Amino acid sequence: MSLRNYLNKIKPSFEEGGKLHAFKSIFEGFETFLYVPNTTSKSGVHIHDAIDSKRIMSMVVLALVPAMLFGMYNVGYQNYLAAGTLEQASFFSIFFYGFLAVLPKILVSYIVGLGIEFAWAQWKGEEIQEGYLVSGIIIPLIVPVNCPLWILAIACAFAVIFAKEIFGGTGMNIFNVALVARAFLFFSYPQKMSGDTVWIATDKICGLGNTLPDGFTAATPLGQIGQGSDVSAQLPDMITGFIPGSIGETSIIAIALGAILLLWTGIASWRTMLSVFVGGALMAAVFSAAGMTNIPFYEHLILGGFAFGAVFMATDPVTSARTESGKYVYGFLIGVMAIVIRVMNPGYPEGMMLAILLMNMFAPLIDYCVVQRNISKRMKRIKTKE
Repeated sequence: MSLRNYLNKIKPSFEEGGKLHAFKSIFEGFETFLYVPNTTSKSGVHIHDAIDSKRIMSMVVLALVPAMLFGMYNVGYQNYLAAGTLEQASFFSIFFYGFLAVLPKILVSYIVGLGIEFAWAQWKGEEIQEGYLVSGIIIPLIVPVNCPLWILAIACAFAVIFAKEIFGGTGMNIFNVALVARAFLFFSYPQKMSGDTVWIATDKICGLGNTLPDGFTAATPLGQIGQGSDVSAQLPDMITGFIPGSIGETSIIAIALGAILLLWTGIASWRTMLSVFVGGALMAAVFSAAGMTNIPFYEHLILGGFAFGAVFMATDPVTSARTESGKYVYGFLIGVMAIVIRVMNPGYPEGMMLAILLMNMFAPLIDYCVVQRNISKRMKRIKTKE
């Protein structure tokens, strides 16, 4: 109550005519983050319930926590494993090494992204939008641990400005903001986003971890496949996530925990999520039968960013298909395209990013075709009755 009273006391200063009215949008952003707004629509047709976009975003962030925490541990695990000191390391030293390696990326992502959103809202005199709450944590989880902070800052700025604000802000963007940031990184700084030198932290942090030799390399399983060699990782490690890879994408168990929360709360569409895996499994099985891939079809679904993309990015309600039938088509084509890109383009072994961005572009067309099909069916029924 003391915080609420304090906010009520200083609020007039941020209203029109107050000495701090220029920062009204910033004050409203913090206030609505802390408390549910007590204003509702007064006209038009609206359905009021107990959840708003801020609560939806917060729930998605909670669903990402298992992948984030495991990613932190795996960063430390891979460093100690590469140095041959894993047996002497404690759980806490492994985790806190990864925590210190990942935390700066999360801070940079939020500081840059939210800073631009705050400035943009202030400039336009609008309320601060909540969409970056999710993008801000996804972006650090889909990059290698050795991605430089200054490059990450540029990517976040590019994604927020050119993939979100220019389109009108939260709810208006065509492409997934986090994936636009990753695509910018991949095509602008490919040497920092791919290869065998970017996946394992190589320096000590605050006395924790190990300094690995210069030029140390470690390929991801998909990188090994792209090079035409056998995958060294075992299936249990692929599922638990103890393999090199992007920070939050390696653990199927952690991703599954997030998926359960999103499906249980009804925030993510099971139709989209399921159809991504069905499309990917079918296409991988076809390539496997044709001898075009040297791993079983199910390993394609648990390696790289396939599962993470299917759960957290393909189901983005803003950029995905919105009709119920369209979600099946949209998800299925994402799964198919992801495996096609992986297998047919050895130079780019991870296809999930491009597959989702491509289908983001076609989502409105899919919805349009579904709606027109339903209209045609209804018109035929009307004519039949007449």
